[in-house]
Order: sequence, then structure tokens, then C-alpha cells
Amino acid sequence: MQFSTLDDISGFCRELPGGDAAAAEAAAQRQRNLTKPPGSLGRLEELAIWLARWQGREQPRLDQITIAVFAGNHGIAERGVSAYPSEVTAQMVANFAAGGAAINQIAKLTGAELRVEPLELARPTRDFTMAPAMDAADFLLALDTGWRTVPEQCDLLVVGEMGIANTTVAATLCAALMGGRGARWAGRGTGVDDAGLLRKRLTIDAALKFHRDRLNDPLAVAMALGGRELAAIAGAVLAARARCIPVLLDGFVATSAVLPLAKLAPGSLAHCRAGHVSAELGHRELLRELALVPLLDLDMRLGEASGAGVAILLLRAALACHGGMATFAEAGVSGAG
Repeated sequence: MQFSTLDDISGFCRELPGGDAAAAEAAAQRQRNLTKPPGSLGRLEELAIWLARWQGREQPRLDQITIAVFAGNHGIAERGVSAYPSEVTAQMVANFAAGGAAINQIAKLTGAELRVEPLELARPTRDFTMAPAMDAADFLLALDTGWRTVPEQCDLLVVGEMGIANTTVAATLCAALMGGRGARWAGRGTGVDDAGLLRKRLTIDAALKFHRDRLNDPLAVAMALGGRELAAIAGAVLAARARCIPVLLDGFVATSAVLPLAKLAPGSLAHCRAGHVSAELGHRELLRELALVPLLDLDMRLGEASGAGVAILLLRAALACHGGMATFAEAGVSGAG
């Protein structure tokens, strides 16, 4: 496996590659020379420069895009924190395989390869109000699955998830690493009623109390309170950083999966952008904590990388302008004085 111990992960995060500054500067210079007032394309300019930095070329491309969706089940689902039973996770994985989910349509539209990785769906994580959700072996294996899902050659990685009860997991991670109780972080997820929302809040509070001695260690928190699909997302994001691949994060769950990495090492998410802000309670606040400004705000809360998948179209627009526009010299247009 890529990492044998939690200390290996910590050591890796202390020596992360920083991207190609020369490529980023060359892309920025090109933006200054294109036939437009400086900065007039707003964040499209910044996105082109960001892609240049992490792809290591002045003219980035999006020929090889991988959307990785990780699926996992959770012991806390038995506490009635979701409107759907755990069986739906495997059923949705089958739907992905059959091409019937939203992300299948978005992947086809954007020209992306879709990879779906179920993680031991028949063996849910433990109920984290009574025990750590995963032991070290479970956590490291899930992280390694995420790492191995990322192709060696890839222009962009998009990460998402599927897992009944995982908005409760995400909310618990945020409470553990950012403070607050269940009432601050628990949203309605798949659409729970008021009684279900109360159960989510109480579950989060019980977990925080049970694991209070672990809350000062981000990786211990990820292991004790997370899920296999979240650990796999973290592994995929680390693999992308090792290979200098830019990443689009999906919604609340996918972003919470990388919160432990951000707490472990400032700058660990420099190669990431938030594809969108979810309608799920807590995501906007989590993005503020991570200094990630979402590309889209469409009231989406489906998961399965759907919001970040739509944001691929925005990146394609950014690169179409970056690579296709004429410079002032090429067009014979006078530049700014």
C-alpha cells in the first residue's frame, strides 16, 4: 500500500509538491496579452492559470478527465439518520453501472471517464457512537483504494461519493474539527423529517462525547468518525497532489473528506477547487473555513460528483478562451496604454 501507517500520511503531507510556478506565470502573461481588458473574464482567468500551474503547461488541456465516485455504508444508518435504507447504496452503484444516474449523463456531456468504486458495502463501518468507525487497517485500505483509482495520466480529477447516512458522517467530522455540536452541522441530507433531523443531531453529539480524547488529531478523527468512501476521497486527492493533477471537489461530503488533510497541513488543498456549494447545511461554512470559493451555486445536494461534474463545463469555457482567443499582436488590436 502507498501508506503503511498514519505517520506516513502525515510525513507525506509535510512535503507536498507545489505545482509549476513558471507555467502559471506564462499562463498569466498570456491572459494579459489576450484581446480583452485585464481581468475582464474574472474567475475564468484564474481557473486557466490554476490549471496551468498543476498541469505544468502554459496551455492547459482537458483531454483526460476522470470522475471518481466512491461508495460506502455506515453503521450509524441503523440510527435512523437517513430517509433511505442502507441497501440504496448498492442499488445506486448498480444504477451507475447501468448508466442511469445523473452523474452518468454529466460524464457523457463533459467527455469524462466515470470510475465508480464501492468499498465493502456488505460490511458497513461501525456505529461511531459506540466504537471507532474504522480501525487503522480499514482506514489505510480505503485510502489506498482512492489512491489507486487515480490514473497516472490525467488532466483533471473530480471526486464524489455515494453512501446512505454519509451527510451525518460529514457533519460529525466538521463538528469534531471545526467546533460546534450537531445542531450547527446537521442538515436534512436525503430529506429526513424533523424527527430524523433530531436523531442526526443527537447522533453527532453522542459521537463527539465518545471520541472526545481523539479530537486533537485530524487523522484519528478521520478514522474514528469518517467512512470508507471519505477515506478513499482523501486518498485520491493525495494521489492527485503527488502527480500534480488538479482536482474538483463535489459537495458537503466530498469536501468534509479532505478537511482532515487541510487541518494536517496548510496548503494541502492548493491543487483543489470547490466545484459547487451544496444546499446541504454546513457546506458553505466548511468552504469558508478552507478558503475555497465555489465555482457554482445551483442549490444542488445530490452528491455522486454531480455538482463538480457540471463545473467541468466552466473549466472548458475558461480554457476555450485561454487557448482560443487572439493576442493583441495577433489581432492587430491596440493594447492598453
